[in-house]
Amino acid sequence: MTARVLIVDDVPTNVKLLEARLSNAYFDVITAKDGPSALELLRSSLPDIVLLDVMMPGMNGFEVCKKIKSDPKTCHIPVVMVTALSETKDRIQGLEAGADDFLTKPINDKALLARVRNLTRVKMMMDAWRQRSETFEKLGLDISLPELCKEDTGKAKVLLVEDNPHSAAHIRETLVEAEGDDVTIVADGVAAMAALRDVAFELVILSLDLANEDALRLVAQIRASEELRSLAILVLVEEHDEEMLAQAFEVGVHDYLVRPLEKSELLLRSRTQIRHSRYQKRLSSDYQNSLALAVTDSLTGIYNRRYLENHLPRLLEDSLQQEKNLIVMLIDIDRFKDVNDRFGHVAGDHALKEVAARIRANVRSFDLVARLGGDEFVVVMPDCSLPFVRATVERVRAAVSGQPIFMPGENEGSTITVSIGVAQVQGQEDMPEALLKRADLAMYKAKAAGRNKAWVADNDDGDQECSA
Repeated sequence: MTARVLIVDDVPTNVKLLEARLSNAYFDVITAKDGPSALELLRSSLPDIVLLDVMMPGMNGFEVCKKIKSDPKTCHIPVVMVTALSETKDRIQGLEAGADDFLTKPINDKALLARVRNLTRVKMMMDAWRQRSETFEKLGLDISLPELCKEDTGKAKVLLVEDNPHSAAHIRETLVEAEGDDVTIVADGVAAMAALRDVAFELVILSLDLANEDALRLVAQIRASEELRSLAILVLVEEHDEEMLAQAFEVGVHDYLVRPLEKSELLLRSRTQIRHSRYQKRLSSDYQNSLALAVTDSLTGIYNRRYLENHLPRLLEDSLQQEKNLIVMLIDIDRFKDVNDRFGHVAGDHALKEVAARIRANVRSFDLVARLGGDEFVVVMPDCSLPFVRATVERVRAAVSGQPIFMPGENEGSTITVSIGVAQVQGQEDMPEALLKRADLAMYKAKAAGRNKAWVADNDDGDQECSA
């Protein structure tokens, strides 16, 4: 996963140090030496995350952060305050300004990369929803894009996983008195998973030092569940335990609080997560309500050709503007006519639905999956490397052919295979139609090579078979 990082600092040495660390980790780095130039770059260069120094002449970091978070066009961009100030009051001032996280100088490399990757991952999901909503508006559907900064954050449903009764009572009292939250307390992972199955919580607050529990394993369990994958998780960590915190970010934690807990910081960090959770839920709800109007395939439930033709140009434009890769995967069911001839069209429809479900389950949640028509499907994958795509293509191909599909009224399953063509963006003049055409030609090469195969076009070595 790559991202564009804006570093804002008036000290050239600090900028060069951060730039070197992030560039070595394959991030695209842009820089600004003061607040006004940073605000200009935000509008023109569309960074994915901002690393913002606090102590700058003229407009300090807190003032810059407030301006970023008060602008509807930029308030969704994560801001990490970089500071030599380590007092709790300084963190609270930053959170009140809208900061998403803090890094204290001297900066630990693992902490830096963990925070940047975590916040970038969250922003990519939010961007995908925002882009879909904007596409709906272009299609003339009755939907408006909500503003993150205007989301209400009170009376949230919170699950607190804490085996220290005194700490649990303190946290519950703070959230209930200040925000009217509905707080459920459990002491272990088994009880937590049971509660999550029964109640639609908006936030999980999890202690990382449970006495008889691997808290990170619980995070992994939550992230493995399709229904809970985007649930906000805020962890409680001991001071200076950067190693544990880095691991927590790697498995999917959103934010953290350092013990001993300070009430104001608890409230500010929990409200940030609630705000993001409700914003994403609102976008998802708008998306689901509008989907049935015109942009889903009535048989498979995935996007239809109309949506693909309207949304692919937007994804391509963003890819070219941000200088990120974009991959198109065209998938065609092998010998589908034989399925219809042998089992009938009802069985053929069943096979199409099952293949669509297997494709959807084996790509990222924000990848675009659409039915082009007949027995052809398209997957559009923004911001990913060709090696990552090769692994995804093989996973999709194997998922379709690896398990038989049981047709209605048939006791024995039938093996269905697909041929897949892959193409990637080729320069600033590339067009959606040309991208789809190259993927289509690659798909036919996969069929010519024997079917149940994938073929990649446009790589540096020319066209190349990549599976089976």
